[in-house]
Amino acid sequence: MAQEFDVIVIGGGPSGSSATAFLSKAGKSVLLLDRAKFPREKVCGDGISGRSVGVIRELGILGSFKSVEHQDMFGVTFSSPNGTLVPIPSASGSDAPGFVCRREVFDNVLFQHAKSLATKTIEGFFATDLVFDGSKIVGVKGNQDGAEIEFRAKVVVCADGVGGMTARKLGAYNNDEAHQHAGIRCYYEGVEGMGDQIELHFVDSAVPGYFWIFPLPNKRANVGLCMVVSDMKKKKANLQMLMKGIIENHPVFKPRFQNAKRITEIKSWLLPLASRRMKLAGNGYVLLGDAASLIDPFTGEGIGNALSSGKYASMAIIRAFERNDFSGSSLSEYPRALWANIGNEIGTNHRMQRMANSKFLMNLVIGKAKRSKEVRAVISDAILNPNNHKTLIDPLFILRALLA
Repeated sequence: MAQEFDVIVIGGGPSGSSATAFLSKAGKSVLLLDRAKFPREKVCGDGISGRSVGVIRELGILGSFKSVEHQDMFGVTFSSPNGTLVPIPSASGSDAPGFVCRREVFDNVLFQHAKSLATKTIEGFFATDLVFDGSKIVGVKGNQDGAEIEFRAKVVVCADGVGGMTARKLGAYNNDEAHQHAGIRCYYEGVEGMGDQIELHFVDSAVPGYFWIFPLPNKRANVGLCMVVSDMKKKKANLQMLMKGIIENHPVFKPRFQNAKRITEIKSWLLPLASRRMKLAGNGYVLLGDAASLIDPFTGEGIGNALSSGKYASMAIIRAFERNDFSGSSLSEYPRALWANIGNEIGTNHRMQRMANSKFLMNLVIGKAKRSKEVRAVISDAILNPNNHKTLIDPLFILRALLA
């Protein structure tokens, strides 16, 4: 007889841990499953956004990150294809709006918090299939240490990432190359010129992608490059060769990396973008995080949206229990609430992604930001306030940049 819970969460990353914590606090019996044993590495840019910080604060664990290795960030530095560099600080205040933290560390804090609240947690569980009763999902099958196990629940939370099986099983996998980022990243030590800002560089050779440097403690950095898959294929771009050329030959970055040492291998990953909306709820299930294709199409950041998906899915699941209705219609409250919260930002950032394809516009806006305090203030506000992101692609803003 399969063991039963109120909710099964497949995946202990940010979205799954967020959902587990919120649901457990609401008194639900939650089984948390993950194929890995924590702490484990996760390939990522490691940037923790203001949206992430907001949900972490709601979970009550923001203070936990003060005691682990991280680097507070107080703004962003952009550079344009013609090499114009402009630092844009965050609004004044003592609290950092975001930080950089290796995912091995960041995810472990979230997972251990969720584990402390969950009814049961199993690490090293490899989910192999979903259990159906007609058209309704009622559980999950998998194996642990060679033993086949099955669990049942009223709702299954699918948070097993882009490489998991659930999105594919449910026909919700984002395989549209125009809505996928390909990314590579590695770690360096000894990179010169880093400060308290993340760096996004629209280097001429890498457009329509971008090169990043995210500072970590002790002069270490997360360094990487990403590009939309369809653009990468059109250009026949090799991301590793592009990044190597930037680091070794670009006049801005060559001196900064001259005495730096790469301390890890270069790893790649696929980022499914939220610019293509997938089906996120059905009879007995919800999809979260990367499994739900929730990566920001402009920045490539997914942690904040993943954490938010856990929050809004939990709210919908709790109401489903109140109604004793776990149908797709009932659970669709989750995607409605999620898109009401992030939809405008995703739409705007998709347009910003397309704007970044134009070297002329990127040179224009970043060049004017270099010279105009007003333009820097607008960009700073847009970075910190998702509701203001539309400013950056507003024709009136472009006109003001021309006249600044």
